[in-house]
Amino acid sequence: MKHGVQPSAQRDYRLSADDSEIIVVLAALLHDVGMSIHRRDHEDWSLFLAEPKMRELLEGIYDEPELTVVVSEALQAITSHRADGEPLSLEAGVLRVADALDLAKGRSRIPFERGSVSIHSLSAAAIDEVRITDGETRPVTVEILMNNSSGIYQVDGLLKAKLRGSGLEPYVDVVARIDTEAEKRLVPAYRLEFGEPKSS
Repeated sequence: MKHGVQPSAQRDYRLSADDSEIIVVLAALLHDVGMSIHRRDHEDWSLFLAEPKMRELLEGIYDEPELTVVVSEALQAITSHRADGEPLSLEAGVLRVADALDLAKGRSRIPFERGSVSIHSLSAAAIDEVRITDGETRPVTVEILMNNSSGIYQVDGLLKAKLRGSGLEPYVDVVARIDTEAEKRLVPAYRLEFGEPKSS
């Protein structure tokens, strides 16, 4: 907003920039609550759990019809954060991209340390830090610092897919950097396993 980008709630519903921030915060806080029911389709489960909680949290702050607009926009952001989601507002796009920026190696630490070696755990372990700053050519720069080139999978395979179709493409510049002097081997050897060999 400080770079002159107008939020959708302000443009479409004549709400304030603060209202847009509330939409993003509500969606961010409650977007994964559906995982308490099931990981698969958790975005749908989140809608049912989040809607009454949002109304409870906003009681006394908004009257109708603004209350329903804020809740509905937050719910649309929640359902849009899925891989094939379609954000219809800038606020929903912010949640979708923010969810994808949860890249740092801490998210893979437990499966990786337990021996779960896959492109997902390797590439997540390769991300040291994600920095979000003011951009030079676009309003926002996302800088991803990697210790290993396998982190490119997180950037090109996962973040790119979430950024595409978010509505934030014109506003975000993504730069991934590898400190080649510090690049480390994450596994000594990687072997494809297809079960026991057949005897002849």
